Amino acid sequence: MEKKILRSKRINWTLISILIIVPVGLYSKFYNGPAAHWVNDSLGGVLYVIFWCLLVFLFLGNTKPWKIATTVFLITCFLEFLQLCHPPFLEFIRSYFIGRTILGTSFTWFDFPYYFAGCGIGWLWMNFLQKHTK
Repeated sequence: MEKKILRSKRINWTLISILIIVPVGLYSKFYNGPAAHWVNDSLGGVLYVIFWCLLVFLFLGNTKPWKIATTVFLITCFLEFLQLCHPPFLEFIRSYFIGRTILGTSFTWFDFPYYFAGCGIGWLWMNFLQKHTK
């Protein structure tokens, strides 16, 4: 019974975390203030990776956070390289906001450090949730 309560607590705090990161991440895509380009693209990449770490953690909470962060980083890197491809089916997906948000539209090497930072923050966040919901 106690394990179930602890798991429920972890799930609740992970959901709250996701409910915080999603609007912040979406807002970063529409931000128009100082350093807007950096916020829209680079900071948005950090938030994107944190979101995916937390989402995977929500369903695989018993998995070690470093494994989740590493997997999310590798998949995000794959998706970045996928931006070099422009077949019709990918262009169709990218024609919608959610498709552009998930798949991206243009490749740049400068995104990789931000993905790495997002994984590091995601790893710290998942560790915090795991330790403080025990």
